Amino acid sequence: MALDTTYRTDLEESMDDFSMDNDGLVTALDDIARINQLLGGNAVTLDGIKKLIENIPSNETITIMDFGCGGGDMLRMLSKYGTQNNLKFNLIGIDANEATIRHAEKCSTEFDNFTYLAEDIFLYDFSKYSIDIALITLTLHHFKDDEILKILRTILSLVKKGIVVNDLQRSKLAYRLFQAIIFVFRLEKMTANDGLISILRGFKRVDLEKFSSQLSLKKHSIKWKWAFRYQWIIEKL
Repeated sequence: MALDTTYRTDLEESMDDFSMDNDGLVTALDDIARINQLLGGNAVTLDGIKKLIENIPSNETITIMDFGCGGGDMLRMLSKYGTQNNLKFNLIGIDANEATIRHAEKCSTEFDNFTYLAEDIFLYDFSKYSIDIALITLTLHHFKDDEILKILRTILSLVKKGIVVNDLQRSKLAYRLFQAIIFVFRLEKMTANDGLISILRGFKRVDLEKFSSQLSLKKHSIKWKWAFRYQWIIEKL
């Protein structure tokens, strides 16, 4: 069957089951973190954060919440970056899967500026948090279009500075290259299958532009980044 990336697929990933709690989940989380780091995916998010904090005084504490934080690798990278650059980061990771949060906590014991929440974004009361920046890395593609709009509207109502979205480009070339990555890194079956579906659930520029219009965004930018990512920075006015 010919590969068609015209539209986002409705296929579901194993990790869409928020009740999943097994060794396969931990392996998948670690594999995703490893590939993301090696292919420079974390840098896409960090670059967006740098833009949003340009006008924040260096002596102020910056609260960053990572929605769909997975194993917490993005937050650990940010904590190290903050320490190296004398920035005061208060880092919060939220994920709907309790087992995922337990793994993130286990991997983050050496850090003291972290909070992890095993919560549903639509049900949790965020009123006690003052959030400067929200991160959404490799998370939006898990949802259908109407759910994405709902998520973004919710997050936009919470943040003071803006949102950095880092997610996959939907393309045939990205799909074929990930098939090669599966072979090179000898990825487990669940990681391999979910990764391929993730690409087919990813985005084209026109998708993000459509969301931007539907959200009536006043200031935002959409840029293609290696490796087959889109960086979507939404600034709060």
